[in-house]
Amino acid sequence: MTTEQNVLFTIFGGTGDLAKRKLYPSLYRLYKKGIIKEQFAVIGTARREWTDDHYREIIIETIKDLIVSEEDAIEFASHFYYQSHNVNDSEHYVSLKVLAEKLEARYHIKGNRLHYLAMSPDFFGTITQQLNEQGLVSDTGFNRLIIEKPFGHDYETANILNEQIREVFDENQIFRIDHYLGKEMVQNISTVRFANNMIESMWNNRYIDNIQITLSEALGVEERGGYYDKSGALRDMVQNHILQVVSLLAMEPPAKLSDIDIRNEKIKALRAVRVFTPEEVKENFVRAQYDVGSNDDILLNKYQNELNVAEDSLTETFVAGKILIDTFRWKGVPFYIRTGKRLSEKGTQINIVFKNVPLNLFSEDAEEKLPSNVLTIFIQPTEGISLQINTKKTGIDLETETFDLMHQHSAETLANSPEAYEKLIFDCLNGDATNFTHWDEVASSWRFVDAIRKVWDQDKTNLPSYPSGSMGPAESDALLAKDGFYWYWNPISPDENEKK
Repeated sequence: MTTEQNVLFTIFGGTGDLAKRKLYPSLYRLYKKGIIKEQFAVIGTARREWTDDHYREIIIETIKDLIVSEEDAIEFASHFYYQSHNVNDSEHYVSLKVLAEKLEARYHIKGNRLHYLAMSPDFFGTITQQLNEQGLVSDTGFNRLIIEKPFGHDYETANILNEQIREVFDENQIFRIDHYLGKEMVQNISTVRFANNMIESMWNNRYIDNIQITLSEALGVEERGGYYDKSGALRDMVQNHILQVVSLLAMEPPAKLSDIDIRNEKIKALRAVRVFTPEEVKENFVRAQYDVGSNDDILLNKYQNELNVAEDSLTETFVAGKILIDTFRWKGVPFYIRTGKRLSEKGTQINIVFKNVPLNLFSEDAEEKLPSNVLTIFIQPTEGISLQINTKKTGIDLETETFDLMHQHSAETLANSPEAYEKLIFDCLNGDATNFTHWDEVASSWRFVDAIRKVWDQDKTNLPSYPSGSMGPAESDALLAKDGFYWYWNPISPDENEKK
């Protein structure tokens, strides 16, 4: 049975794209399910001079595709209040406190406060300090802080930011959001592992050859050139999303499925990731920029010609690398990662490639290898799982062929599946930090990424390029080839790649 939550949300950056695309629709879904209903309120704050009525019109517009009825939408939006706000002005926090106390009494909220910082991390320290100094941190209910990535620009800035926030909020009150951890099939990694003895018993270096993680984006930087040119694929995707997936794949079984036990095992896994020397960085990581190309016969621009991108930019739009985890379980098993913009298609998947049988009994050539068994976890846009096995081809000869045991979520399941932000906000309301990142995870991730970034920042030579619409540069394929492997997921054939 669903228990209604009494809570006051304060959303800093309430007029922003994230709030409109993700937060308000997610809150409405929670409202429809009765998780928030009568005793909740939302204060949206930003610089714009909006009225409550205008703000509520915006709220209704953001949920128009989800609305049950007009009356229902109006009732939902009536819980939203707006205050124009300058995050650097103490007086604005005084006004915010007056409004918060008024809504506390009106909706019987019992002191439960959730502060969502949906804006630049540059303001996180200022906001948390002001929340404390102006009395916006409740003494009676729970106080929780949700913060978005990027959490710092490197380890040093992340550590400073963390110390500022920890002056006001304890670690168990801080919910660092990584929306990948809210995705259904990312959350399913632990179930696939720990609910199937057949899989968990082989989840080690005795049976696994390599693990591949691909986060592929078909779009370029679009309007985010100004931000992206200061970040790049390494900071934008590897430091958070990819290393979080690595930690779930590499961690040891927790004592129980509690947030504390799971996070402790993830922290141990990330601490075991080998931080490379400069020479090891050059050997194990490659980067590149997208060049002109085409996709579906549409001519695509090169990165350096994008809006707000420097003409001589050395910012990478593609990263591929080999991660090594120095534990008894994973010694000798490479975790290959790649992520990039303007690739052939949008998709995220994990491929676990198992070791081959020692002898191919189905070939006269003793050196000929059978295709490997591969367990694939599809994260997006397809959600599901498949296992590639070798079977006998129908006929009189003992020829083999590969066969995929496949399960995909149906369109109906996908339509009714909670969106990532809905799940994460729900978890935060319940104080469940399982799918949020602990500071120790953030710190370990930055130490690993900083070692790579330092080498790249000192290298002023031109980056390799790859045609837009391909699956990345030749250097990415060579990274695996020198170990005797290849990228299992290749949406386009080598011939098509050559044409591009």
